[in-house]
Amino acid sequence: MQPSTMDVSTTKLIQPTTDLTITQLNQECLLHLLSYLDKDSRRCFSLTCHRLREVYLDPRLWSLLLFRSPSELRRENYVLGPSLRYLAVTWHSTRVKVCNIEDWMKNQFQKDLCSKHESLVSSFLERVCTMCPNLLSLTLSGCGHISDQEVIRVLQSCSRLRSLRLENCVRVTDLTLRALVLHGAGLHQVTVDFCRNVTQAGLETVRERRPDIRLTAERSAGMIPDSKPDKRTQLPLRRSLMQRVLMFS
Repeated sequence: MQPSTMDVSTTKLIQPTTDLTITQLNQECLLHLLSYLDKDSRRCFSLTCHRLREVYLDPRLWSLLLFRSPSELRRENYVLGPSLRYLAVTWHSTRVKVCNIEDWMKNQFQKDLCSKHESLVSSFLERVCTMCPNLLSLTLSGCGHISDQEVIRVLQSCSRLRSLRLENCVRVTDLTLRALVLHGAGLHQVTVDFCRNVTQAGLETVRERRPDIRLTAERSAGMIPDSKPDKRTQLPLRRSLMQRVLMFS
């Protein structure tokens, strides 16, 4: 018995009449597809045509941003907007060790190295404060040049912030902890790890006045804090004066 052959008219019905291209997908589908790509891949994808460029520039695509090197902040491979919810800037390199040295202890080479990127994160956070009021989570790790001023402004501008993680940010002090109490109404979780200029008294203030915040601080209050330059120079000066007195006595 010979197998039955498919009717020609039936074959025509199951064959697609037109080929669907990716640019014919609606905005929601394209946003979903591009959400699986990293920043660099999204940018490369957006350079292929105007339609995909429009999707790339849609703020809804950028609800999460993760930066792992200063060079990533310099690239135009991301979009800041009100849809940003989760932001992390984490430096893990030998450069972090240089940034963490007190300014008055750095040699000229170290100062030149820091001068190339010391305002990079601060400028970026200024833009976040202006453009991303709905931020929910912020992580800053190894950002040795940011100060209390930048963190406090984020707390003031992003009132919906729920989680704040600061790690190895040496210029952060108790001023930031006081700002948590005053401006962090929506905060539920705060982490302050390896921030040597944070004191135990500052941590206790947060725990007493904001018991609703789950506060963790690994080694921050137990590290040796920075000393002001005048305090460092006073001791050698006193010793030299004492030596002169002994010489001529």
